[in-house]
Amino acid sequence: MKQRKFDNTGFETGEVGLGCWQLGGDWGNIDENTAFKIMKTAVENNVIFFDTADVYGNGRSETLIGNFFKNSKNKIYVATKFGRAGGIYPDKYSEQALRQATESSLKRLNIESLDLTQLHCVPTNILKNGEVFDWLEKLKQEGKIKDYGASVETIEEAILCLEKSNVSSLQIIFNIFRQKPLEELLPKAKAKNVAIIVRLPLASGLLAGKFTKETKFADSDHRNYNRDGQYFNVGETFAGLPFEKGVELAEMVKSFVPEGMTMAQMAIRWILDYDAVSVVIPGASSPEQAQLNAKVSDLPPLSKELHKKLSEIYTNEVHKYIRGPY
Repeated sequence: MKQRKFDNTGFETGEVGLGCWQLGGDWGNIDENTAFKIMKTAVENNVIFFDTADVYGNGRSETLIGNFFKNSKNKIYVATKFGRAGGIYPDKYSEQALRQATESSLKRLNIESLDLTQLHCVPTNILKNGEVFDWLEKLKQEGKIKDYGASVETIEEAILCLEKSNVSSLQIIFNIFRQKPLEELLPKAKAKNVAIIVRLPLASGLLAGKFTKETKFADSDHRNYNRDGQYFNVGETFAGLPFEKGVELAEMVKSFVPEGMTMAQMAIRWILDYDAVSVVIPGASSPEQAQLNAKVSDLPPLSKELHKKLSEIYTNEVHKYIRGPY
């Protein structure tokens, strides 16, 4: 696993991490035994960056991570999030709420200090107010958290965080179907030495190229209940694309997969070809997926010609179908 600097924190991470949203049960039910096998496989393949949140399964994801690593000698870096659990969203943000959420995350993860706390897609007006960053700074000074950042929905919010606060990281949606960060955000983050964490690298599985228009998902899977943004930002599900259109576009992309790569690996490799990215956090619903994701670090960069083709597909075919704040 190749390493990348997590910019101004001094930490170095493997460039492929593990997104742990699915461990909370929002991709269908993953039992504890399977969750442990996924994490074990990830660690065996030198994955050391785990991304979770207090709201994933109402704390289940954090609890599983904490239980798995309780007696482990493996050194991992856990990034969690605050702001969407406990009835705080959209207008109940306070220093006390942040402190309580932090203590709860520490307890579930079985640690004394959080490696990274990220604001979890909080409303833009909260970011503009800026008071929440002062609360985070206090917790950092007290040793409750080591660093803080923000997971955002839009480029506007990301730029706002870069300009308003000394955040260590920004977590964004960035993939072959969502290329807007290339225009302004990635250059600015790199110039300011702020780490970029990339979520949804496979657009909720579309860019694995295995879905058909008839594919069905479990009732508890966000790819079923949030297809049109019924419960949270539509951009978090299939990168904001209507499912049927996304399947069509994925078939178009599939024809360009290089020999020796799966489509999912090509999609993750595409992201890693941009050096402003610090770590990409694909989820995994099986140990096999965790292993294949980690192996992308060892694959060669995509050719300039392929990057050009994928850029043209995004500009001419994909962009017009994206829904939600972007």
